[in-house]
Amino acid sequence: MFPLPIVLFPGTPQPLHIFEPRYRQLVADCLAGDRRFGVAYVAPRDEHAGEPAPNAGDVGCVAVIRTAHELPDGRSNILTEGERRFVLLDWCASERLYRRARVEEFDDDPIDPAAAGTLAADVRAECERLTAALNTLTSRDFEEPAALPADPTALSFRVAGALELEPEAKRALQAGRSTTARLRQLAALLKPLAEDATRRAVVRERAKRNGRGGAHSEIERAS
Repeated sequence: MFPLPIVLFPGTPQPLHIFEPRYRQLVADCLAGDRRFGVAYVAPRDEHAGEPAPNAGDVGCVAVIRTAHELPDGRSNILTEGERRFVLLDWCASERLYRRARVEEFDDDPIDPAAAGTLAADVRAECERLTAALNTLTSRDFEEPAALPADPTALSFRVAGALELEPEAKRALQAGRSTTARLRQLAALLKPLAEDATRRAVVRERAKRNGRGGAHSEIERAS
C-alpha cells in the first residue's frame, strides 16, 4: 500500500517520484513481481499531527507500474496507471518497511447502455467545449478531446481523474458504483465550467479584435 494525497481512477496515468526508503523497497518488490500496488488517499502530511493512514472501509485503486527509471542516487521516477478499485478491509502484519493491507476489489454495477450512452455524449460534448475555450484562453493546445475513451465507464473515470476538484468530491466519484450516476455528476460539474470558459474566451477574442486589447464597452458588457 502506498498512501498518497491523490485520488487515482482506473485507466488514468499517474507519475510518481520515489525517494523514501520504504517506497523504494515497495517499488523494487513490485518490479520483481506483478508490478502492482495499492494507492489510497490520505490528506497531505501535517508534521505536527503524525503520519496519516487510510482507514478500514476507505476506497483506493490498484496502480500498475508501466515504466520505471532509477536515478543514480537510488531515487526513481515511475509512471503508473490505475486499474481496479478496492475497499481496504484491514491492515496486515508485515516485515517490510511499507504497509500491507487486505483489500476487496470491485467494479461498477451493470449499466443501461442507452442511458449511459446519452450521458456519455453529454460529458464528451462539455469536455470538447471546455477544451476549445481553454485553448483560446491560453493560446495553446490541450489534449485532443477525441482521445477520450468511447466506453462510458472508462470515460467517466478519465474525466473524473482530469478535473481539478476537492479531494472529497473526487473520493465520492471514485467510490461510486454507478457509471450513470458518475456521468450525471460530471455533466453537472462540466457545464458551468464550460460555460464560464466559453464566455471568457469570447471576451478574449473580442479584445484581440479590438487591436490594443484595452477596455471596450461591448467587452465590458459581455464580461
